[in-house]
Amino acid sequence: MSSRADRIQINKAVLGEGGQRLAERELGWNCGTMRKGMYEVESGIVCVDGFRLRGRKHSEDHLPNLLKDITTIVDVQSQADPQFRTTQLYTSMTAAEVRRELIAKKGYSQEELPTSETIATKLNMLGSFPKKVAEGQPQKSS
Repeated sequence: MSSRADRIQINKAVLGEGGQRLAERELGWNCGTMRKGMYEVESGIVCVDGFRLRGRKHSEDHLPNLLKDITTIVDVQSQADPQFRTTQLYTSMTAAEVRRELIAKKGYSQEELPTSETIATKLNMLGSFPKKVAEGQPQKSS
C-alpha cells in the first residue's frame, strides 16, 4: 500500500499541480470524490459508503402489515378494466377514504398512519388507481 506522499505524487502526475481543484472548479466535480476515486484506482480496493442506508424509511418498514391491510380494504371496492386492456384495478375509494377505513376497521391510530398522499402513492404502487367506477347500465331492448 502506498503512503500519502506517494498518492500525492501520483495525483500530481495524473492531474497536474492543483489538478483536483481545477477539475472541481471547472467541471463541478467534488474534490473528495476525486480523491476517493484515485485511492480506489491506486489500491484496487473499492471504498463502500453507507449511501443507501441514509434517508427516511418506507412506511411499510414502520408498519409491516400496512400494504396487506390497504389491499384488503381496496379489493372489496375494486374492479378490473371493463375492456380488459390493462391489468390495473380501479377503485371508487380515495386515499383519504382508505385512510379512514384503516383507522376504523384495522385499528390504526391517526398519528401512526402516513398521510393521504403517501397512501395514494402506495395505492398506485399496488396497481390500484382511484377512478370513478362506472355502474352497470341495463341494455336497451330493441
